[in-house]
Amino acid sequence: MSFYRPAWTRRRAATLGLVSLLAAAPTAVLPASAHPDHAAGTRLGDVRVVAHFDRAAGQVAESIALEPGGGVVIGMIPARQVVRVTPDGAVHALVTMPLPPDGGGTTPVIGIPVVTGVARSDSGPVYFLYNSGRGGLTGIWQVRPSGEPRLVVPLPADTFPNALVIDHKRSRFLVTDSTGGRIWQAPLRGGEASVWSADPALAPDGFLGANGLKIHDGAVWASNSDHGTIVRLSVAKDGSAGGAEVRATGLEGIDDFDFTGRGTEILAAINQAGKLVRVDANGAQGTLLDAEDGMQGTTAVAVRGDRVYVTNGANLAGNDPSLLLARLQR
Repeated sequence: MSFYRPAWTRRRAATLGLVSLLAAAPTAVLPASAHPDHAAGTRLGDVRVVAHFDRAAGQVAESIALEPGGGVVIGMIPARQVVRVTPDGAVHALVTMPLPPDGGGTTPVIGIPVVTGVARSDSGPVYFLYNSGRGGLTGIWQVRPSGEPRLVVPLPADTFPNALVIDHKRSRFLVTDSTGGRIWQAPLRGGEASVWSADPALAPDGFLGANGLKIHDGAVWASNSDHGTIVRLSVAKDGSAGGAEVRATGLEGIDDFDFTGRGTEILAAINQAGKLVRVDANGAQGTLLDAEDGMQGTTAVAVRGDRVYVTNGANLAGNDPSLLLARLQR
């Protein structure tokens, strides 16, 4: 979840995002910044803006799910929307979630209802997370062709579900709970959720703990926003959680992350600082993109082949929330 901080709170920034379509501006090519640490590993080039969003409308881009053909599905936090961005930059709302009867004031930490993580099944259905502070609304939802959302897995009202992944090997969802410091699991067919891991490495420190989530090389990986860490959790043969190992530190304000395809090399979205950072297998770090490249409240990153998609929420600095596309240069 990106770093969204309402004006009425002064909590330490930690994760949420706000973005929407700022009018379909022409695709712009941004200069790649010449960071001195680029030579240490994977670099990015051909950075360009695919779409701008309308911050005033509450479309703060929070998460990314890739679709075949170059399309992207994005969760928009306070707009309570899931949108599709086509390869040519057109933005279409797939679903807008209703306000809870009380307006969502009981939503943990932030006090407003939000859409956070999104995921796409290999068979096509799109799923997303809705935080409302109310039972019967908070949970994993499916986008249906009719535009009417369907609740697939309810989650407790006091949770803050943030990132969503599909574990196809075990036909289950995995969800980070940022305020509870947990990872939940639930059957892909729907039904009851249970806590998969509540390891202390996932716990928050005053705001949001476990945030981004990925499955990679047989393990589950999570970022911890408050602690600035990336954690690897082993998976037992029966699918249960094994031990946790902190694999990277010093990433204060980390939001989402993804793997580049070079072993365990990671690209990390640092929301608070507005950066995209490479994290090597040994934990060494280097900034690949920053404000000079258009980073403003960077919320999510998704890699497919040599393509890297990055969302900016522009929620702590700047006013141009956007979706960017770059090329991996190995």
